[in-house]
Amino acid sequence: MREIVPLADTTIYDMEQRGDFPQRFYLTCRCVVWDLAGAKAWVEMRREASKAKAINRAPARIWRGLVAQAVERAAGIR
Repeated sequence: MREIVPLADTTIYDMEQRGDFPQRFYLTCRCVVWDLAGAKAWVEMRREASKAKAINRAPARIWRGLVAQAVERAAGIR
């Protein structure tokens, strides 16, 4: 799944719980999997939504501020 959808396990789990991602199912009592066709269809749907600018992105100013803070901490400034 990570080769198709490079998201963290918790992100995928949260999206599944909200109904925003295909549901996993049990292959065995300890092994869960996702339907490959469903995962690929989800990626294509997200691609089209991105092209249509239908996916909200985090504001750039927030990320720039977080990066600046991380750099300052690493340099011992903060």
